[in-house]
Amino acid sequence: MIRYRSRRVPDTVLRGRLRSLANERRRFGYRRLFVLLRREGEPSGINRIYRLYREEGLTVRKRKARRKAVGTRAPILVEARPNARWSLEFVHDQFANGQRFRVLNVVDDVTRECLAAIPDTSISGCRVARELTALIERRGKPGMIVSDNVLCRENLAA
Repeated sequence: MIRYRSRRVPDTVLRGRLRSLANERRRFGYRRLFVLLRREGEPSGINRIYRLYREEGLTVRKRKARRKAVGTRAPILVEARPNARWSLEFVHDQFANGQRFRVLNVVDDVTRECLAAIPDTSISGCRVARELTALIERRGKPGMIVSDNVLCRENLAA
């Protein structure tokens, strides 16, 4: 039986340089490594670089997954009295002409009463603070304010 013997010169220098570049720049694939090698003066084509990249077992390193929250979340206990906890929620929609608008809803979680519904095309943080201040003057200070699962207690303590 006769088998083909390759006459190709071993690419040890090019393989070593490709491996070192891949270790320096872990997020670069074979295409970007090809550009770096080309800048250094390497005349090899992209198909050759790809073949060597695969033969060396190089791959782009996967990003590490974000850590998940550990443990169980404890529900926030709320007293069964008015003004114990308010919820802020933004709702948005658009008119028939395509113009968008938002509505800021403030709800008392215990009585399920809608304390305020502020509609506008744009609601800034200053506007939210101004409306909440006016609402607190009318209704009294709540024990806590919850907005999109974010708890706000720091300004209510005083």
